[in-house]
Amino acid sequence: MIYSFYILYSVTRDKYYVGHTGLEITERLKKHNSNHKGFTGGIHDWKVAYTEEYSHKTNAYARERQVKNWKSRKKIEKLINN
Repeated sequence: MIYSFYILYSVTRDKYYVGHTGLEITERLKKHNSNHKGFTGGIHDWKVAYTEEYSHKTNAYARERQVKNWKSRKKIEKLINN
């Protein structure tokens, strides 16, 4: 099984969302763009801006925590653009 670390972007919110999943990234994106409660809920324009693949869930989750701990939009945008 492949696990993905991903970054989504919403033009409407002008925000990034950082996460990880064991699902296909397209399936996970459908869930983010559906009507649900939570940070990504109610907004239907989330797009995948960046992904990395890992063979272990713990590595994908560790990468998510690392990027979230940056608390820096500039660092996230640098990662996406490199």
